[in-house]
Amino acid sequence: MKVLMINGSPHPKGNTQTALNEMIKIFDQQNIDTEIIHIGNKDIRGCIACMSCKKNGKCIFDDIVNEVARKFEECDGLVVGTPVYFGSANSTLISFLTRLFYSVPFDKTMKVGASVVVARRGGISATYDEINKFFAISGMPIASTQYWNAIHGREQGEAMQDEEGLQTMRVLARNMTFLLKSIHDGKEKYGIPEKEEFTRTNFIR
Repeated sequence: MKVLMINGSPHPKGNTQTALNEMIKIFDQQNIDTEIIHIGNKDIRGCIACMSCKKNGKCIFDDIVNEVARKFEECDGLVVGTPVYFGSANSTLISFLTRLFYSVPFDKTMKVGASVVVARRGGISATYDEINKFFAISGMPIASTQYWNAIHGREQGEAMQDEEGLQTMRVLARNMTFLLKSIHDGKEKYGIPEKEEFTRTNFIR
């Protein structure tokens, strides 16, 4: 099994990376393969609603979004990490996720999602909800932990002083591993939930 991890921080060795590394310790123990992709310092534009992806199966802007799309299809779980900026996720990450989730043609049902949020102090719960919506509307079970999926720190390395936050990351990785393995076994025994044709309605007729 493989977990794809997205680092949405502009700083490749910052506190978001510290949080993801703490999860990797557990994934390694559980024989879960991991790959971290750092996108927080990339030049990623937002979606323009051109709908080209529905015709071509990929985003019209051929950048890291399309590169990661192939890895996303192959993985069993996705971890998205971000710092908190003005009570929300890094805007580069949101542009990336919006285009990624909308443009990919494959079914994301039963891939496990987990958000990881890093803050100096506040804005964690709002950012946690912001990231989780991508999983929730895609049929992806959301991995949780013993508290918010969060760790605190501002300057590089400060997250290592947050003992509760580090423990929270380890518990999150264990819970995610359990979900991954349970879903894997469940697919073999029961398959995935039956799909219905999507009924799409508009408020304006």
